[in-house]
Amino acid sequence: MPSGRSGSTPGSPGNTPGSPGNTPGAPGNTPGAPGGEPDTAPGARGEQWRAGDSFLSMWRELATVGRHSDSGGYRRYAWSPADLDCRAWFRAQAEARGLAYESDRNGNQWAWLGDPLAGDAVVTGSHLDSVPDGGAFDGPLGVVSSFAALDELHRRGVGFTRPLAITNFGDEEGARFGLACVGSRLAAGQLAVADAHRLRDGDGTTLPAAMEAAGYDPGTIGPDPERLARIGAFVELHVEQGRALDLTGDPVGIASAIWPHGRWRFDFRGEANHAGTTRLADRRDPMLTYAETVLAARREAELTGALATFGKIAVEPNGVNAIPSLVRGWLDSRAADQATLDAVVTGIERAAREYAERAGIDLDVVRESFTPVVEFEHALRDELGKILEASGDTGRPLPVLGTGAGHDAGILSASVPTAMLFVRNPTGISHSPAEHAAEDDCTAGVEALADVLEGLACS
Repeated sequence: MPSGRSGSTPGSPGNTPGSPGNTPGAPGNTPGAPGGEPDTAPGARGEQWRAGDSFLSMWRELATVGRHSDSGGYRRYAWSPADLDCRAWFRAQAEARGLAYESDRNGNQWAWLGDPLAGDAVVTGSHLDSVPDGGAFDGPLGVVSSFAALDELHRRGVGFTRPLAITNFGDEEGARFGLACVGSRLAAGQLAVADAHRLRDGDGTTLPAAMEAAGYDPGTIGPDPERLARIGAFVELHVEQGRALDLTGDPVGIASAIWPHGRWRFDFRGEANHAGTTRLADRRDPMLTYAETVLAARREAELTGALATFGKIAVEPNGVNAIPSLVRGWLDSRAADQATLDAVVTGIERAAREYAERAGIDLDVVRESFTPVVEFEHALRDELGKILEASGDTGRPLPVLGTGAGHDAGILSASVPTAMLFVRNPTGISHSPAEHAAEDDCTAGVEALADVLEGLACS
């Protein structure tokens, strides 16, 4: 490893990891820190922060942004005020560390150590938006850990031989406009500009209108191959959305692959009528057909070993005393391989059409998004394994595990070498306020990410 402190590198934070205590939009000391909070947190400029201290200080500040007082979950939807607060927090973290900040043509945020144009950069990060009433860790854990890992590398006094960037990809969850990973899909050319312009939220607001209202220029959105060509490796840290690590007893693991997955919209059209005067025999009630389809999805998933979920529904006219004219349900399905995914979705659609025909219901099925299986680059994945095995004290390799959850790293894998680290989730619960990771495991994740970044960017 080259000698010298990171302060000698252009764009380096020098001797100041930065105190986020004065961050605009930060909520201050709040509940939500994993495993509790220390009584005090380091914050003086120039102080050598340990990984856990740096992480917890930032975690507290981000904890109440977009948090709903009733559910305790997060509502950080793309281009909403809560999302803008998260973006302000990200920018403040970058500037506090002396990093070069920029927002790209698609609204993704970047914080650079070193020359962004030099090429072969090592990039880490994740996202800050959430699903409706989601947990605190899905996305933000990766972003906060990235800044904390940089603080840890500064504490170690390493010198960088490659540019390093931390990123926050926009609209990863798709909670507002119904399509996941919008920011990374646009950058990678996997979402056509015309299709992006047609995206609308539940209130009819288009994606361009939402971006413009938030102060961003939607006229620039589109593929960003020049930027992606400057990335030599992208490593995303994420809370595990399952219990594999809890079962093995490991705080950190390495991702092997992302299952193929997609979203399908089922439109069941019947006939609106009075709930109190229409005989059961005379009804064309699409809600019944939808309900039968939900049960069919569960059966097909059990038969094939796949996953199938109807988790979102829209009803018209949506009256308590009215038989619906339209029930629109969204299917999320995932499987370990493409053949299994095709089989489960085909089985669900076949059952839905049989139910609809029997009940006199019209049915349309539209695939709204799809991501094929992602095998993370084996060379990069193996390099992560070697780095972490060498830096660990267990004497054995870290577990390598697949996941059914989609990520920006999966989208980018078609354009740049990507890898993922997972941090243990003791319950496996995710997309819920009950999502959790212990303080010690979060610190272990920061240290593992710092080891990886040191191995990739300092050698």
